[in-house]
Amino acid sequence: MRWFRFRVSVAVPVLVVVLAAAGGVVAATQSSDEQALRPTRQAADQAIESRVGGLVARMTLEEKLEQIQLLPDFLVTDQEVRNGLGSVLSVTDPARIRELQRIAVEESRLKIPMMFAFDTIHGFRTIFPIPLGAGASFDPQVASEDHKYGARESAVVGLKQTYAPMVDVSHEPRWGRIAEAAGEDPYLNSVLAAARVKAIQGTDYSAPDKLVASPKHFAAYGQPESGRDYNTTDLSEQRLRNLYLPPFKAAIEAGADTAMCSFNAINGVPGCGNDYLMNQILKGEWDFDGFVEGDWTAVAELRACPPKTPDAGECGHGVAADGPAAAALALNAGVDSEMTSTLIRDFGAQLLEQRRISMRRVDDAVRRILRVKFRAGLFENPYAPVEPDKAEAEMLKPDAVAAARNAASRSMVLLQNKDGILPLDPSKKTAVIGPLASNQHDMLGPWWGAGRDTDAVTVLDGINQQSPGATYAEGCKLSNTEPPHTDPEGCGSDDGFAEAVAAAQEADQVVLALGETREMSGEAAARSTLDLPGRQEELLQAIKATGKPFAVVLFNGRPLALENIVEDAPAILEAWFPGVQAGPAVADVVFGNVNPGGKLPVSFPRRLGQVPIYYNHEPTGRPCNPEVKWNSRHRDIPSCSPQFVFGHGLSYTTFEVSNLQLSAATVPKNRSLQASVTVTNTGSRKGDEVVQLYLHDPVASISQPVRRLRGFERVTLDPGQARTVTFTLDNSDFGFYDNRGKFVVEPGQIDVYAGNSSNADMMQSFTVRG
Repeated sequence: MRWFRFRVSVAVPVLVVVLAAAGGVVAATQSSDEQALRPTRQAADQAIESRVGGLVARMTLEEKLEQIQLLPDFLVTDQEVRNGLGSVLSVTDPARIRELQRIAVEESRLKIPMMFAFDTIHGFRTIFPIPLGAGASFDPQVASEDHKYGARESAVVGLKQTYAPMVDVSHEPRWGRIAEAAGEDPYLNSVLAAARVKAIQGTDYSAPDKLVASPKHFAAYGQPESGRDYNTTDLSEQRLRNLYLPPFKAAIEAGADTAMCSFNAINGVPGCGNDYLMNQILKGEWDFDGFVEGDWTAVAELRACPPKTPDAGECGHGVAADGPAAAALALNAGVDSEMTSTLIRDFGAQLLEQRRISMRRVDDAVRRILRVKFRAGLFENPYAPVEPDKAEAEMLKPDAVAAARNAASRSMVLLQNKDGILPLDPSKKTAVIGPLASNQHDMLGPWWGAGRDTDAVTVLDGINQQSPGATYAEGCKLSNTEPPHTDPEGCGSDDGFAEAVAAAQEADQVVLALGETREMSGEAAARSTLDLPGRQEELLQAIKATGKPFAVVLFNGRPLALENIVEDAPAILEAWFPGVQAGPAVADVVFGNVNPGGKLPVSFPRRLGQVPIYYNHEPTGRPCNPEVKWNSRHRDIPSCSPQFVFGHGLSYTTFEVSNLQLSAATVPKNRSLQASVTVTNTGSRKGDEVVQLYLHDPVASISQPVRRLRGFERVTLDPGQARTVTFTLDNSDFGFYDNRGKFVVEPGQIDVYAGNSSNADMMQSFTVRG
């Protein structure tokens, strides 16, 4: 069923849906996760290869080195463009892009167009939920719609590359950039990575509304020590290949033609100086023929400190003595395009003369860049599809805004709903309280593209649209400052609590909007605690004391430690950072116009001391048991589980997942079998359930995770309706990589679990024959 075994063939799986309530059978179709993962990478076009070869033959060394250079907006000069500059990042003004491109194609000697790139992570102007939130949708279509419209709006201004998707699996909630990918599971990240790439590029990224994708950060950037961004990562070969590489492989197989190497060192070797990752795996094993760009000054950061040659700029890793050494290391290790720093451009000629790099490697880097430019159609159509003064009219179009609203509501996760507090009654008087209740800025989340605060609809306005006359009190103010600062969180005073309590007392019900500001998540935004910032827990307790029914709506870019609020909050809705349609989407869910169906893509710890805690952990020799001492437990936590597990999410209706069946009791290691499970809506409302399939190999040469997600499908059911979902499992599911980097399929028992979270306990087993 799962193809990302890197050089092992797989069978094509199907999802069979049986519509039991209607008495009919729907024709077998491929499941949405499998459709997303279906490889679409195509062989090189020989006509393009011929054009690339002819152009490289005409280029001077200076032009080749310029083609390798990637500069940010504030470092670009017209003269450098005339010299043949290869690419530019972070220019979003359509008039400036057009002028720079005009200089390139009219005034440079060879008229080679430039590639304009930007971080369109979860929308360009129409901002969608952060990718961690989209991960909670367990719906490839949500990820696809995000980048469909993000690519369309980006292309309108003249961009042709996006540094997305970010596909870094992470078990580290302190890390701010956990917000940018789909959480802790490699399979979920793989599905959504492939869906995003296909939406960004389409079937042909030379189309006027498409871009070339660049999955990042290659690799294992999401597991830094202490959660501090850019920090060291150290992991075994089997963990690298089983947990962290699959989403990148999925993105490459989906057609991604560029990739970005990572800041961090992996086992002591920085990502942008890592021959094993870039040359041996990406370009070797995976046959990747696109180009790799270094991250921001990552090539310069290979140098030891203090910096030498030049005696300024970034430094740190200490794997290169000076600028020339860093340039040689990066280029030889597989970097094809250097971002921001200019060491390859500046020292390339010297390094060639000293034979520390080869002309063959320089030509290879240039070929890769030109290949992508030809595939992007830049030589035929170097300019944006509309004139610069027409670009603004293409932003925030109704179809994009409607898709953003749908994505936001499908990404929300109902964590808790005691006594059915939610949905609220819109005919009753509603108070909207909290530091994020009337807030546009933070709703966009980190990496908000070209989004503007004024584009966002607040929670207060969204609630007011559906429950007219809603009242508001801020309660306290969170901090939007950036480090270094003296007020890291805000909400340090209870001066506004009395007003908030009064608003609650005068209302029939309360929506309490709490969480983080967008500055608290994203790049260089590690937190040392995971609690609600400031005195928000006290504000919650003050609202609870009024006795009024209330629901907490959380806005955040990471898992939070909610141990201290779960007993005080009758209902908790995780909304992440929902984007421009935050208010309407929250109102849709809070008032029951949309039945929440999202599931957690990452475990929520009880408290910081449990971190890292994730569902796909290995069992250890003494698995956790809170009833006894001598095992892998915390002495001060009477539980082995997180507060909320991976895959958890409630609904306003109820579901039963039952009747797990396998098509065979044994299977040869190169064959497949089917696992089917029935899901029934046993409640009184239409709603969504995510059927989740997990595997466990109880006896293996390398200890295996207690669960591994190997399939999921989000289904919508009317009351009383049932569907049977059938997945095909093959050796990509029950095999694994060992510490030699070899994919192995071992004979023995495999346990299959099905349910609606990673706690699924319905189990059947089959045996793999050697």
